[in-house]
Amino acid sequence: MNPTPLIFVEEDDLAAAGLAATQVAWAVANGFSGQRGRLLAMPDQTGAIAAYLFGTGTPAERPALVAGLAGAHLAAGHYQLDGAYGDPTLAAIGFHLGAYRFTRYRTGKAAPTLAAPAGADSAEIARQTTAACLARDLINTAANDLGPEAFEREIRAFAAARQMDVRATVGDDLLAANFPMIHAVGRASAEAPRLLDLSWGRLDDPKVTLVGKGVTFDTGGLDIKTAAGMLLMKKDMGGAANVLGLASAIVDACLRVRLRVLIPVVENAIAGSAFRPGDVLPSRKGLTVEIGNTDAEGRLILADALALADEESPVILLDMATLTGAARVALGPDLPPLYCTDDALATDLMTAGLAADDPLWQLPLWSPYDAMLASKIADVNNAGTGGFAGSITAALFLRRFVGNAKAWVHLDIMAWASEARAGRPMGATDQGIRSVYGVLKHRFPA
Repeated sequence: MNPTPLIFVEEDDLAAAGLAATQVAWAVANGFSGQRGRLLAMPDQTGAIAAYLFGTGTPAERPALVAGLAGAHLAAGHYQLDGAYGDPTLAAIGFHLGAYRFTRYRTGKAAPTLAAPAGADSAEIARQTTAACLARDLINTAANDLGPEAFEREIRAFAAARQMDVRATVGDDLLAANFPMIHAVGRASAEAPRLLDLSWGRLDDPKVTLVGKGVTFDTGGLDIKTAAGMLLMKKDMGGAANVLGLASAIVDACLRVRLRVLIPVVENAIAGSAFRPGDVLPSRKGLTVEIGNTDAEGRLILADALALADEESPVILLDMATLTGAARVALGPDLPPLYCTDDALATDLMTAGLAADDPLWQLPLWSPYDAMLASKIADVNNAGTGGFAGSITAALFLRRFVGNAKAWVHLDIMAWASEARAGRPMGATDQGIRSVYGVLKHRFPA
């Protein structure tokens, strides 16, 4: 079957779309002028749909993944891009990301498919689409189907499919292996906490290590969240999901890195064995941590994992985590804050993010705010005082556990789209994958 053309039209520029006079008249009669995201079916002489006009809006307001708006709303069928759609690879990625459907729990409408545009890099389209959809599928999965045990199975299957080595440290073995904070956060759950350690690549290639927060559900612990605050807490493993998506792209592209992926997996549950406010926990780094709030648990499990990663002195150590609501207050849900000990790397990440419609924005590791994490009885408190600069103080807490890595990057992501936009349907979403992958691909090409 021949694909149906999807003709891109800039706002108020029907004349440039190469349409016949009758088609222009049809568009005008239907009030179509290229408004961003609007689709208009174009009939042939029999009344069947011959093509769709797709409005991309004005150049100033057009996102790089604007084709995702078409992918989200088109009926099932096979399509081809036509008109002024810009970079063919990015346009196709946008279409596929917009066409994402999560159908594990109910039957949804079938997704449209796309013929690869002329000049597009089909391998990159598949690679980046797979990475994003992998992350989205994991985050969208309900916590009763993705507890620590099930998440480990998913991670092992991921590693096996990519010929990655994988090790797991589970339950009380975490204490023997010196991961006391991962153990403390997850010990109240019916399913034991664990640390998954994946590796891939040649031993003599530059070491790049990714760490992802894998809290499969977060009640807040004894500092319990409100009912409304728990509704989306299945997504608290969004950092781990996005790290796996990024790792998928790195391995598929055969980048010249020695890749390590560390994912601490826990459920922050409530039981008699739960860790408490006021407890003082040891850490792998040797620092003692006073618990100011059990709902600041993500930074605890990340700290032990970061300390392990840092022992190898990687060239780049990067973590992703759904860490603070303060990040969303500061920058909103679509623009994750980026913290980095290397300003040149931070600039590269932001530049790559803008080009790939995967934005990041650097916030400062403002050392004077370290005082907000002071404890009278331990080396540090896990929750800042005063309620200010919550995302920055969380990043400063994590920085204490990194010292050997040449560059450390922390992304405080939301991993959820409360409203649909181009290339990001409402629900679980990828953040940081394309921006980081773009920089790594440039720095460590295959």
